[in-house]
Amino acid sequence: MKDYHINIFYSDEDKGYIADIPDLKYCSAFGNTPEEALKEVEIAKKLWLETAKKDNKAIPEPKYKPILYQIS
Repeated sequence: MKDYHINIFYSDEDKGYIADIPDLKYCSAFGNTPEEALKEVEIAKKLWLETAKKDNKAIPEPKYKPILYQIS
């Protein structure tokens, strides 16, 4: 199985980094560094998937594909 795409970006409002998984609704996390946000969203993903399985909810296949831009 492919893994889920993770976005990581800096939030001026939150004064830190946000990581989110677009395919898993509301699955996101905060960190003071990009690495911390990634670590936290991996924990959130694990809990999201465990909860969905426990509650017999559908687990979406990874579908999100970011648009890649080439800078020349």
